Amino acid sequence: MGNVTRFILALMMVMLLPHFVVSFSIKTKTNINTDQSALLALKAYIVSDPQKMLKTNWSTATSVCNWIGVTCGSRHQRVIALNLSSMLLTGTIPSQIGNLSFLTSLDLMNNSFYGSLPDQFTNLHQLKHIDLSWNNFYGEIPYSFPKLQYLSLRNNIFAGEIRSDMFEHLPRLQVLSLSLNKLSSEIPMGLFKCKELQVIDFGYNRMMGGILPKEIGNLTMLRILRLGGNMFEGKGIAIGWYSSFLLSSA
Repeated sequence: MGNVTRFILALMMVMLLPHFVVSFSIKTKTNINTDQSALLALKAYIVSDPQKMLKTNWSTATSVCNWIGVTCGSRHQRVIALNLSSMLLTGTIPSQIGNLSFLTSLDLMNNSFYGSLPDQFTNLHQLKHIDLSWNNFYGEIPYSFPKLQYLSLRNNIFAGEIRSDMFEHLPRLQVLSLSLNKLSSEIPMGLFKCKELQVIDFGYNRMMGGILPKEIGNLTMLRILRLGGNMFEGKGIAIGWYSSFLLSSA
């Protein structure tokens, strides 16, 4: 009976295997199509592409993994990185960007993107690297990225206060660059809970406040702190092995 049972089980596996393969292939294709649709939506929101980077390269005639600026993972064949830096692009970001669920790196720096980021942007929970610097973005600063290590929004038009709870959603953050915007808040206390921070750059905003709190000493990995060009007041303070930081409007 044992041999008969094993034979029947083996036969059932052979019969069912094609169904599993077909199911996996359909799912993989569906996921790739989701990524492709998201990128085509982004392409449609580009109003100027003088070098024709996307116009001539992002075509359904070729695999999305072969498109310029796109990197796919070898395991799942999903889009894991998008680098459109310095392509002279002008446009806005569509809500479909939030469907790139495997995306770990997004680099749009040095273009002319503008507008606010869609709410769906925070669906990208796998992101480790975001560089949107040297554009014209405004609105709420994106947050709620549990794996994010690098965030640069340098030289945009972000204004107003920084959310007090923003950094509770960025526990892995190592580099934070928000310089050359129009931020006008004090430094949020939640920032000092990001124990892995190595670089903090708030330079040339409209930020204000008094002397840095002693909690900044908790950032033992901190190497660079830029606060110049704001409206801070107070004297320099010694922080661990640092010499001192002078808080001034210079």
